Amino acid sequence: MKKFAKAMSLVLALVMLLALCACGGTEESTAPESSAPESTAPESTAPESKAPEAAEFTTVEEGKLILATNCQFPPYEMVADGEGVYQGYEGIDIEIALKIAEALNLELVIDDMEFTSSLLAVQEGRSDILLAGLTYNEEREEVMDFTTPYATGIQVVIVKEGSDVTMDNLGDGKLIGTQSGTTGYEYASAPADEGGYGEEAVIAYDSGATAVQALLNGQVDAVIIDKAPAESYVAANEGLTILPSAWVEEEYCIAVDEGNTALLNAVQAVLDDLMESGELDAIVAKYINAD
Repeated sequence: MKKFAKAMSLVLALVMLLALCACGGTEESTAPESSAPESTAPESTAPESKAPEAAEFTTVEEGKLILATNCQFPPYEMVADGEGVYQGYEGIDIEIALKIAEALNLELVIDDMEFTSSLLAVQEGRSDILLAGLTYNEEREEVMDFTTPYATGIQVVIVKEGSDVTMDNLGDGKLIGTQSGTTGYEYASAPADEGGYGEEAVIAYDSGATAVQALLNGQVDAVIIDKAPAESYVAANEGLTILPSAWVEEEYCIAVDEGNTALLNAVQAVLDDLMESGELDAIVAKYINAD
């Protein structure tokens, strides 16, 4: 009986094994493949967002955007008579900087200084961006990175009313005042064979306002400066006039320290939005009459 029981157990085990093989199928399953998607999600076809993220760039102080500028350059940046647009300052560049800071979720801090110092502040890592009616040129590009232009700057010549100074005789023994560190100084003080009048013919002042005061005092014969601030100085000082035609035409850009690509890209993205939306034109129109 034990042998029979043992034999029956072996038979039952063999039957169960065959049943399991029938249920499991052969090596190549004949069951239909599932039409459900795989567990790994497919790559998204949606376009990537161009909006900059805070993690993509760093600033001198966390949570802040420090602006280097020279607030003696109306209507781009100036000290306000009243409370101003922000921190007692106003102007085209001030409002652009505000828009950039807001878009990047940063607090704008305005650092007003001499123009030459503002150039160094960005290069030395004391400021994040520079807006100061700044003209692009190849020499500056060696130490700073620039956005695309956001405005056109025209440099003109201011003289006293009744003066014999003209565009043609400006370099004939005339003494010219400019603002230190500007392209106006660079171009005017260049040698004659490079289109300038020579260093001996040019005096650099800390600000455009100081240069204009020197003109009023008879210390110089003319002042070379950008058209927008020139018009403001002439309007505020009786007896001055601007010579007809432009002395030179340039383009204004925003600058960051050389190699700070992440911040430059973030600033450029905001600037592009301001130009495409028309907000930039509205800011400029607020300070400059198109007529």
